[in-house]
Amino acid sequence: MKAAYFMRAGGPEVMEYGEVPDPVPQKGEVIVDVHAASVNGADWKVRSGRYAPIARFPHIPGRDFSGVVSALGEGAEDFGPGDAVFGVCDVGREGAYAERLAIASSIIAAKPAMLSHVEAASLALTGITALVSIEDTLKLKAGETLFVSGGAGGVASFAIQVAKHLGARVCTTASTSNHDYLRGLGADQVIDYHAVDFTTVISGCDAVFDTVGGAVARASFAVLRPGGRAAFIASGDQAPPSPRPDVTSLRPDVRRTRSHLERITTLVAGGAVRVPEITTFRLADAVEAHRLSEGRHVRGKLVFQVH
Repeated sequence: MKAAYFMRAGGPEVMEYGEVPDPVPQKGEVIVDVHAASVNGADWKVRSGRYAPIARFPHIPGRDFSGVVSALGEGAEDFGPGDAVFGVCDVGREGAYAERLAIASSIIAAKPAMLSHVEAASLALTGITALVSIEDTLKLKAGETLFVSGGAGGVASFAIQVAKHLGARVCTTASTSNHDYLRGLGADQVIDYHAVDFTTVISGCDAVFDTVGGAVARASFAVLRPGGRAAFIASGDQAPPSPRPDVTSLRPDVRRTRSHLERITTLVAGGAVRVPEITTFRLADAVEAHRLSEGRHVRGKLVFQVH
């Protein structure tokens, strides 16, 4: 099968496109013919060596996808050949940048009929991450105020919509070119991070959802009220330590579950969340896609159209 992969850690230029062996389903797994796979920030971090060293090469990145089941492993249930599905590779596994993928049938879900494969792939990991962070970790409630850093990104823009659906007030940061986009998603206050220090204009938030990391993550503690809580997804495996004894620092545990994928379907079908702006690439253009993703100024999602 064809895939985008790399043979060593490095910059975007190490990405290659060519033939790799077909996956073989293990017990409880299905083979999915991948129609679309999205690009996430974690992909280039793995490729650049920021995470644990890769044990075997070639390494095929990619965590979320949409496609059609083509074969079943022993004991695989719930889906059969021809079923359209979407999902996210289990924790510690990748491989979606390919024409075929082996994955446990228990953690995938039926692709929403109203979405194309490209659209479904764009929502899988971003949706699960946002739902686990906003609903399960922060336990956001109606009437609360949430600050979301880097609002135009895939996870952040999904989180803004979920928060508004729950009845919260949302403040976020973005470049001026993305302000109208984020207001269209429901953001109540959008701050130009190039011109304004958000800590000078925001205070008393009940919760923070940081998707940027680094100095932004550290600064975000300042906008919380006493007793507030913050969730971080761009600061590594552990949440940064809180500099304040009166606020809680949390790292969402983004487990792959069918129930979260079905929650995405419900939110989209009900109009609470809309499909993000999508830029598509061919697998052969993985170098270009990774360069754009690593620049960290993407609005919406980048998606490989495989079939």
